[in-house]
Amino acid sequence: MSTNSHASVVFEPLRFRNLTVKNRVFRSSLAGRFNNYDGTGTRTHINWDLKFARGGVGAIISSNAPVHPRGIIVPNYAHIDRDETIPFWREVADEVHDAGSKYLVQLAFSGRQRDIGGIVYEKGWSSTDKPEPIHGLECIRMTKADIAEVVDAFAQGARRAREAGVDGIEIHGCNGYLITQFLSSTINDRKDDYGGSLENRARFALEVVREVRRQIGDDFHLQFKISPVEHLRELLPWLRNGNTLDESLQVVKWLKEAGVDAFHVSTGAAFPHPRNPPGSMPLADLAKTYDSMISSGIHGFRNYVLMRTWPFKPIMQWYWERASKGREEGINLHDAHAGDDAEDQQRAEIPGERREDRAGAEQQ
Repeated sequence: MSTNSHASVVFEPLRFRNLTVKNRVFRSSLAGRFNNYDGTGTRTHINWDLKFARGGVGAIISSNAPVHPRGIIVPNYAHIDRDETIPFWREVADEVHDAGSKYLVQLAFSGRQRDIGGIVYEKGWSSTDKPEPIHGLECIRMTKADIAEVVDAFAQGARRAREAGVDGIEIHGCNGYLITQFLSSTINDRKDDYGGSLENRARFALEVVREVRRQIGDDFHLQFKISPVEHLRELLPWLRNGNTLDESLQVVKWLKEAGVDAFHVSTGAAFPHPRNPPGSMPLADLAKTYDSMISSGIHGFRNYVLMRTWPFKPIMQWYWERASKGREEGINLHDAHAGDDAEDQQRAEIPGERREDRAGAEQQ
């Protein structure tokens, strides 16, 4: 296929069940600490998203929006954890729409993994009570009542997003945050209905999707961001790798049956991860700012020393960068294509269904 053919596909409309986007360029969840500490939004945040809308992207996925005070990933991001936040999200959506783009809100909950520890609550909620492996941030194993509270928080966040007039929502289910902590065979060590088998580990994610769908109805776009392969051994060599691609494809099937319209494919059961973002690790810059994490987790001081001390510093740099070296572009394409291949195989097994029928259905 020629370069011009590729370009024409990129700029063709993309049609989902409840959403049509003018082209196939999406701005993924990306932001800075632009907002107020209490989670209220600012003009700076709106201007940031507008830059992408005015630049012609088809759809913008918001920065992670915490649905609950215990689920803050990093301070100074805009929340969607109470009805008072609706006017801000409405203002963002209106201005992005005026610039010609669609707007999705990403609903998030941190769990044991936070980009800065001790935000409001010293210990995060999780599927486990084991500290997260990078910084050693401590956590509390969630009770079933806690789980029900967070399921409802996601659903209420989705309701607020729809009331704000955005075009859809994305559930943050990847990169080591709370939903990953339940899905993961390495992280989740529960012995109840939310742990053990793949079906049990997927229960929390499915409850979130079903309750969200109940709140927003069947005519509103809902997508799910997932890390199909966890690659935890690339993060730290003594960890088990975690979920396989085949396991995640089964989870995707269940999520689709529960009401998910589209999947945003990421990678790794932690953030940051050698594959996300891929490429060189700015270790010198990281060492200058990492002192803020030293008191936050039980591994903070260890990491600080390793970043600054020979021979650990070059070894750390080499180990981190080796997973993605030379594969920075399209590093998740294999996993994304696996989902397409599985769906094609499933459709091929439907007696009498023709390829042209399937192609037409995908556009509806």
